[in-house]
Amino acid sequence: MAAAVIARLKPGKGQKEDLCERHKEPLKLFCEDDGETICWVCEKSRDHKSHTVVPIEEAAQEYKVKLQGALGPLRKELQEALALRSKEKKKTTEWQGKVKNKREMIAGEFNKLHTLLREEEQLLLQSLEEEERETLQSLQENVTKLSRQSSSLQQLITEIEDKCQQPVTELLKDVKSTLSRSENVKLQEPEAVSTDLKNVYKISLDMREALERFGVDVTLDPDTAHPDLVLSEDRKRVRRGDRRQDLPDKPERFDKYPIVLGAERFAGGRRYWEVGVGDKTGWELGVCRESVSRKGKVTHTPEDGFWTVRLWDGGYEALTSPPTPLPVSVRPCRVGIFLDYEAGEVLFYNVTDGSRLFTFTGTFSGTLRPYFYPGLNAGGRNAAPLIICPVPAPAGGNLGP
Repeated sequence: MAAAVIARLKPGKGQKEDLCERHKEPLKLFCEDDGETICWVCEKSRDHKSHTVVPIEEAAQEYKVKLQGALGPLRKELQEALALRSKEKKKTTEWQGKVKNKREMIAGEFNKLHTLLREEEQLLLQSLEEEERETLQSLQENVTKLSRQSSSLQQLITEIEDKCQQPVTELLKDVKSTLSRSENVKLQEPEAVSTDLKNVYKISLDMREALERFGVDVTLDPDTAHPDLVLSEDRKRVRRGDRRQDLPDKPERFDKYPIVLGAERFAGGRRYWEVGVGDKTGWELGVCRESVSRKGKVTHTPEDGFWTVRLWDGGYEALTSPPTPLPVSVRPCRVGIFLDYEAGEVLFYNVTDGSRLFTFTGTFSGTLRPYFYPGLNAGGRNAAPLIICPVPAPAGGNLGP
């Protein structure tokens, strides 16, 4: 096999043999020290006397093997570069998908708050677009750098492949330089680019500020409170008592479920209030119609005039029919309730992490009131009260009608 390769390296019939420029003798030898082809006279000269000299066919075969050996690692580097470029392109597509989804979420949430919130929406979208532009630029720069590296690797591979096909003299010309370049190739991996959205918290703050425009001072109505419930003097807290109180059985009082309503009545407009639930293990909050039955068993669904969300048996759910489980990543210590009467919406908002818990949509009629259910005591584990929290008033005052 080696003999056949060497035979191919010898000048063929009619092929002109390269001659030494100084001595006009055939270039039959290769000086390992100087990396150049020489003739037999050069070998005897003072310049090459102590150098390692081998026949050019032997040197060419040796370096051809080395060159071919260099192709494997280079091809591997090229493969890695192309794979990394593909990965960065995929990250770019995924990032654009995230931005698209976030843009749709922002637009959807702000459409629920109608014309008064359009300015906040535009500010957030501009912020998201700026973040999108900066991140996409970084990702695209990574793709460009990897494309350049891939191109350079491909060029070097092609150069080596061409060299391996050249006559021995051309093959050995600058062969060490070519090998050195191939050995010094080092793939530069792209700079890590985070594709996590950075403005989620800012969006949360802006959403809460927008909701606070419609803040209302809610208090509890003791005439509606079930006898098991204990209200604070300022009517801002409610908890389950240790024993049933002896209270007059008024028509407006709940007698089966430990429920109490807010004193405020809403027949239109937009209203927002917040309730602290702390570490309670069970509770239910929302709104209900003024006309709901206060006596006996009642199904708490929109069809019966209740729009509520609860923590029950370790899970969160909206009391639709049937109930809708809610994926909650951060446990809410405070819950915001936003009522848009004309739009037929009740939005539940996790004040703790700024996420939306659930939105009921429908059509309202009659008067609506805030709804509170502090849950069972559970052996003292759920004895803490529900607390109506103050909502900071915006500079312009309450903008709700």
